[in-house]
Amino acid sequence: MLDQIHWLAAVTVLGVLEQAYFFLQVIYARRLFGISPPKISGPPEFERIFRAQVNSSEYFPIFLALLWQAGLFFHQGLAAALGLLYLYARYCYFMGYKASSSERLTPIYFSAGVLWILIAVSALGILHFCLSHYVGVNVVQLLTA
Repeated sequence: MLDQIHWLAAVTVLGVLEQAYFFLQVIYARRLFGISPPKISGPPEFERIFRAQVNSSEYFPIFLALLWQAGLFFHQGLAAALGLLYLYARYCYFMGYKASSSERLTPIYFSAGVLWILIAVSALGILHFCLSHYVGVNVVQLLTA
């Protein structure tokens, strides 16, 4: 079974490390700008870093759920590749937002697009499973026949 999930697990660990990096960036920014918790406002430079981290954290559970569903029900390799694209886009988003709020737009749209693809792949995989498991219809065989 582990050979069916090792890429998903690797992308998950990489995502957790990315989140940790974003958290550390907020800690460094707090120290740099002298902003102690629980304050969340300060100079625009701090607020951009803080918002980039919070936004990335808000989407992380959605990403993980879709990554694993797509990997388990559709194809592990495709899901892992999409996961790596998503993590790269999120990194670009964070770095772009850190520099300027306008530089976050292209990466956020790209990462949203990857999430939509993961949604579609997950839904197709789950639909295929349900049809073949409960109804006895194998869509892949029907399409290739």
